[in-house]
Amino acid sequence: MNATQSTTPLGLRVQGLRVVYGSFAAVEGLSFDVAPGESFGIVGESGSGKSTVLRALCGLAPRTAGEIGLTSSEPGAALPQPGSLGWRRAVQMVFQDPYGSLHPRQTVDRILAEPLAIHGLGQGGAGGDEREARIQQALDEVGLGAGFRFRYPHQLSGGQRQRVAIARALILQPQVLLLDEPTSALDASVQAEVLNLLEALREQRRLSFVMVSHDLAVVTHLCQRLLVMQGGRAVETLAAADLAARRVQAPYTQRLMAAAAGFVRPAA
Repeated sequence: MNATQSTTPLGLRVQGLRVVYGSFAAVEGLSFDVAPGESFGIVGESGSGKSTVLRALCGLAPRTAGEIGLTSSEPGAALPQPGSLGWRRAVQMVFQDPYGSLHPRQTVDRILAEPLAIHGLGQGGAGGDEREARIQQALDEVGLGAGFRFRYPHQLSGGQRQRVAIARALILQPQVLLLDEPTSALDASVQAEVLNLLEALREQRRLSFVMVSHDLAVVTHLCQRLLVMQGGRAVETLAAADLAARRVQAPYTQRLMAAAAGFVRPAA
């Protein structure tokens, strides 16, 4: 596995996505595009449906209506279809909670080997060498050495666990990475380290990101464009630079920015 290999980046297209649980529409008629190699953010208050969007993209939430697909800058490129094994290799997800997303009774080695086994990679003979190389390089890429390979999750800090989760997502060499609040469970000092790691990996691997967060500062730092959601629907799409400069149109986005600014003591 070569992290600097020349791989054509893939983008993502979502058209009219609808996700319904019983009589409740968690996502309603959502459409957006992520250009190949772009970092795209989705923001909104709790319950706005942003995490449900990611779960629908990776097959963990029911897609009631709408279309999702990968895009390429290469005309006529053969692209995996949603739900296929190829899609699951191309689109990987990093979950919010590093304490809940790793099996407590599996070593880091087994956690990283599991997706390879599921996809039939690195099995038997010379494949064993490939498996070893993939696991070791995955650990190196996220800043964890060989000494972490046979540790259990309870022997790791929160930041180290999230690095393992990122390595697990990257070990299949995906082209689209879905990030569900990847730093919200971490201390502020560790958040910056993980965000810088993600940005470096995106540039190295020419990845496309779809990142969900309630933290506008985090999204502005990592993403080029962002979608604002409220009640399962799109409110507006804007460049991160516009958000940073407070050039927003929708009243809801303005209220979201005011809430993110925190409490301001009224003048006496």
